[in-house]
Amino acid sequence: MVAESTGGLSAAESRQWRQTPKRRTPAQLVAITFFLAIAVGTALLSLPFSHTAGSVGILDSMFTATSAVCVTGLIVVDTGTAYNEFGQFIILLLIQIGGLGILTFGTILALATGRQIGVGDRLRVQHQLSHDDSGTVVSMVASIIRIVAIAEIAGALVLYVRMAPEEGPLRGAWFAIFHSVSAFNNAGFSLYEDSLSRYVSDPLVSLTIITLVIVGGLGFIVITNLMRFMDRKQRVRLSLHTRMVLSISAVLIVAATTCFLIFESHRDETFGTLSGPGQLLAALFAAVTPRTAGFNSVDYAQLSNASLILTMLLMFVGGSSGSTAGGVKTTTLFVLAASVWSVIRGRPDTVVFDRRIPVATVVRAGAVAFGSLSVAALGIMLLALFEPDASMRDLTFEGFSAIGTTGLSTGITGALSQASRVVLIALMFLGRIGSISLALALVSQHRSTSLRFPAEEVVIG
Repeated sequence: MVAESTGGLSAAESRQWRQTPKRRTPAQLVAITFFLAIAVGTALLSLPFSHTAGSVGILDSMFTATSAVCVTGLIVVDTGTAYNEFGQFIILLLIQIGGLGILTFGTILALATGRQIGVGDRLRVQHQLSHDDSGTVVSMVASIIRIVAIAEIAGALVLYVRMAPEEGPLRGAWFAIFHSVSAFNNAGFSLYEDSLSRYVSDPLVSLTIITLVIVGGLGFIVITNLMRFMDRKQRVRLSLHTRMVLSISAVLIVAATTCFLIFESHRDETFGTLSGPGQLLAALFAAVTPRTAGFNSVDYAQLSNASLILTMLLMFVGGSSGSTAGGVKTTTLFVLAASVWSVIRGRPDTVVFDRRIPVATVVRAGAVAFGSLSVAALGIMLLALFEPDASMRDLTFEGFSAIGTTGLSTGITGALSQASRVVLIALMFLGRIGSISLALALVSQHRSTSLRFPAEEVVIG
């Protein structure tokens, strides 16, 4: 009986097989490393010399650490006034680690110290980057180092031009670096109490932040593919993933900008008092940052209901796979939309740019969207339970902002109860690592089986 149940192994071999410790899956390691980073960040931000005056409670420190590691941007205390330079540096470090991914950041440190990257490490980083070839993971991480350095340094230099005259040379340099890193990693943390509302009509700051957010949200896979495509010596074709990301990103930006202009250009509370170019700049900013940076150049409490609904949709979609952004990802939306279009046209396969999308990919896209929407709905219901006097509009917006790791708010975050803050912490964590990845992390490895049940049709629609 023992030999049959263990595939022909002897009793001794069977006992050894059962006693062999199971290796953690990449999904489990991603969840664990993010959790540990949050724990360390909470401890550091709780230290008395991290604050400017008074003290920040352990729950608020955990909230800030989670928001930074998960590159969300929701805050319960003002970053620029509650934390001193040391505390702000810790937050910035957590943003950089969380944006790149803990495993990716560890690989960068290993490369810097000359350590060899093993097969297991490659597979884990491959999972975190959503990369499809473990053999090229190390070279891709090296490319990521260059991309991050160039983008963040260039962004900081441009922002310094505006912030140095306002804040002074040294303080202006710190402000420029902080906002550049925060923007590229789609974090949305700001050292200004009004986020970036003071720069609503400033094209230098607004366009710099917009560019950093877009580049960070495209994903390292897309950026490296574009770099190789433009390299004359070893030119490669644009991958299907790159074409999908660029197409859906452009459509979302143009469509959202147009909608915001229609919804807000006549309202004095938001865009109405701005000039024509100023309205276009504000609308573009509002279209880009919800996916999923979290900076705001207008007061979201004053936006119309139509604009808030549009913003929630953008926050739910988020950026692209393998990027610093959150959300269900643009490729998920593209695959689902293409699948629906194929069904409408009566096609058996989902075809995009003359390429067939595997059924497993379509199913996975549906699972990711449904899983994230279910988690968001549960979180919003809990927020409504713990905050019976709060506006349902504000709570819904807060929930989608957390699950999309965006960080935008109508201004109620700091007034929420401790129970609601715990709910938002959970939503930010799930939104960053992905509800499906967390589910996979909590279960053991799937064992293949040849068993298939009989098929039977059901009525849909």
